[in-house]
Formats: sequence, C-alpha cells, structure tokens
Amino acid sequence: MTLHPEIAKFVAGLPAPPEGPLDPVAMRAGDEAHVAPLDERRSLHAVEDVTARTASGGVPVRIYTPAEADSYGVLVYFHGGAFFLGSLETHDHVARSLAEETGLKVVSVGYRLAPEAAFPAGLDDCYAVVRWAAEADAGLAWDGTTLALAGDSSGGTFVAAVAARAHDDGFHRITHQILYYPSLDLDFDVDRYASLRENAVGYGLETAGLKPFNAFYLDSGADPADPLVSPVKRTDLTGLPPALVVTGEHDPLRDEGELYGRRLREAGVEAAVSRYEGAGHGFVQHFSWIPEYHRVFEETRDFLGR
Repeated sequence: MTLHPEIAKFVAGLPAPPEGPLDPVAMRAGDEAHVAPLDERRSLHAVEDVTARTASGGVPVRIYTPAEADSYGVLVYFHGGAFFLGSLETHDHVARSLAEETGLKVVSVGYRLAPEAAFPAGLDDCYAVVRWAAEADAGLAWDGTTLALAGDSSGGTFVAAVAARAHDDGFHRITHQILYYPSLDLDFDVDRYASLRENAVGYGLETAGLKPFNAFYLDSGADPADPLVSPVKRTDLTGLPPALVVTGEHDPLRDEGELYGRRLREAGVEAAVSRYEGAGHGFVQHFSWIPEYHRVFEETRDFLGR
C-alpha cells in the first residue's frame, strides 16, 4: 500500500532538513508551538501535574484519570522524540486518548532529555516512576492489577529497557509492554534491516536522519551495543511482560520492531506485532485523528484486556 494520502500531503509539505548542527532548543520550541490549546483537547475526569518523588529524584508527571473510581489499573507512558525532543505537552493528546480508550489511569513521564542530561538520566527517570507508581503513597489508587508501559519511538526504547531492567531487578509487577514504532537498535546498520533501505527516503523520517537525530543521546554516553540502549540486542528475553509492538509499513524502523516481537515469541513471551498499512513513523502522535490510525488505541485496549 502506498503512503496514506493525508500523510503523503503532510510529508510533501515538510521543509528541507536544516543545514548545520541541530538546535535542540529551537526544535523543542517549534514542537511546542504546535500543541493544541487546552480547550481543544479531549476532556477527561481529571488531569493533574505532579512531581513524583522517586529514587531518581523529583520527576514531573502528568496524571490522566478517565473517570471517577475507587481504584484503577495504571499505564505509564513515555513520550518519543529521539531522546532530546518531546514533552508532557507535545504528547498530551496521546496520553488523553490512551486514558479514554483503555479506562486506565495514565501517568505520562516528563523525563530528562539529552544533551542536557547524560545517559542514563532519562531511562532512570522512567524506571523510577514505574517503581513509584506501584507504591501506595504515590496516591494513584492503583488496584494492584494492570501496570502497563507504553511509549512511542524513543519512548518505545524506554519501554523495552525498563521492562528488562525491572525483570533483572526482580520487580515483576509490570503486566504489559506496548511499543509504538520503537527504536530498538541504535547502531543504524542499514545492512541489518531491509526497512532502513526500503523506507530510506520520502516517508517523513528518513534513514539518513537517524544518526544526527540520535547523536545527542549517543554522544551523552549511550552505547548502541548496550541492551538498555538497543533492547533488541538483549540475548535473553525470557520472562519479560507480554508485548504489543505496533509498526508502520513505511517506517525505516519497522523491521527492528518486528524482530523484537518475533524474538519475544521465540523466548516464550506472548507478543503481538501489528503493522499499520500506509503509515510512516510517528503516526500515533501526528495522525491518530485519521480513523484507521486512531484504531491503535482500540487495539491497545483490547491487548490490555486479554
């Protein structure tokens, strides 16, 4: 299938990549400028910004409560942005849709970003918030059942890394891992995955842009050979939580996500891989207003209900 017409229209209007080094501050400001006003956002029972007091220090989180109840299942969400972009604001609409569709209380994590915060600061924040969410004094009214992780792009990297780290630490309360078009192999070897060649140009995220976009993270001390940086390189995937891996047909990162799903199944882990036709990278963040891509939230709900 060709690129969805609405996505193709958007891609055709993208400006040429900037010349010279990337400017994180300017790029973040550009992303924030496109955030919808509060009165145009999906309405929920409650949305609250708090600071999670964790082993990693104080971490800003935004808590989305879909409806009034005595207790809740919890989903902890890690936004994408190549480890140097993204915020609670830029991905607010994704978290709202997750809360509304799944009925879970969603905790979106405002983790520290590269290059200002060196590896593993962002990962530490995400892991610490998951541990915090399971504590009674977090105030989330967690019901002790569902404790799911979800993330898009680099947030998907953190989902896989946090799930593995928790397993190794003996923290077995995580019930699900949900990865939307994750970045799971950060050495970007174009000979390893066909999708890096097939989807190299013309679909939004381009293969040539992967190294410069991830350079802030890698230059801060993240080693692509480390399975906490490139989770698909973890040798033993047994015992990890059940996974839903969502990929886009025209995403350069498609094949590494699908490989992760296959390797989980080979290790005896329940894993579903769902490829969205006509989609490129970032479709959950940018194109979930299109009905066939909003379906990803319904698929997430169904996966969590198994």
